[in-house]
Amino acid sequence: MSYCRWSTDDFQCDLYVYESVGGFWSTNVAGNRIVYKEPLPAPVPYTAERFREWLERDERVFQMIDEADRIDIDLPHAGESFEDPTPGACADRLEYLKGLGYRFPDDVIEALREEQEERGRAS
Repeated sequence: MSYCRWSTDDFQCDLYVYESVGGFWSTNVAGNRIVYKEPLPAPVPYTAERFREWLERDERVFQMIDEADRIDIDLPHAGESFEDPTPGACADRLEYLKGLGYRFPDDVIEALREEQEERGRAS
C-alpha cells in the first residue's frame, strides 16, 4: 500500500512511502522538485458531473509539468531511501523529514500512526 507518491498533490510531494512486500516500510526521498512557472489551477472534484472539467485541469497540469523547472533539493537525505520495521517508526522518520523541510501530505503521518495502533490491537 502506498501512503504517498512523488505524484501526490500535483507532483509536489517529495516522498514515496509504502509498505514493502519485504515486511518493512519504505521511504524514498526525491533528489529534486518540480517548480511550476505559474500557480496551479484550482482543484476540481473527481465526480461524474465534473469529469470533463477535472480532465481539462489534469491535462493543464501535465502541460505545466512539461514547462516547469526541476531544482535539486538541498536538504539532508535528498535522494536517499530508508527502511523502517514498523509503521510507527516510519511515522517518526517522516516527522523528522518534515522538520527538515520535505513536502508531503500531513495525513500520511496520521495514517501510519493509525496503522501502528491497529497492529497493536491485533496482537
